[in-house]
Amino acid sequence: MNRNTVVLSALAISLLLANPAFADGPERGNTRGHGDQGQGRNPGRDQPHNRGHDAQRQPAHEAQRGYEQRHGGPGAGPNHSFYRGERLPNEYRHRNYVINDWRDHRLHAPPRGYHWVQTGPDYLLVAIASGIITEVLLHH
Repeated sequence: MNRNTVVLSALAISLLLANPAFADGPERGNTRGHGDQGQGRNPGRDQPHNRGHDAQRQPAHEAQRGYEQRHGGPGAGPNHSFYRGERLPNEYRHRNYVINDWRDHRLHAPPRGYHWVQTGPDYLLVAIASGIITEVLLHH
């Protein structure tokens, strides 16, 4: 019994001492094939081609295209920028855009606390309290 206690204690101590060895980040430890290859936290920041710029900028149409790809296609609204899960801008939460006769527009009844909003040919099901878009119908 005493021998088992000594062995288990030695094993526990060795595990505790070995654990901090894994805490080294890639910039301090072996970076072969991993991490930033020793360039520090801001690789390329001091390079002549990047001097004075903190972030790479891309044209607006490329940023929008990337956004569409992440969301599975163009969004609703005049600029195709309204997506499910996002907040509808306040200017579209006005009663001029709210659809009360949802049957005439061939829409399903909105759940309690929601209403339909029309932006051009598109319809959005929006939470009244928060403005979060829960459903998007394009060209309905």
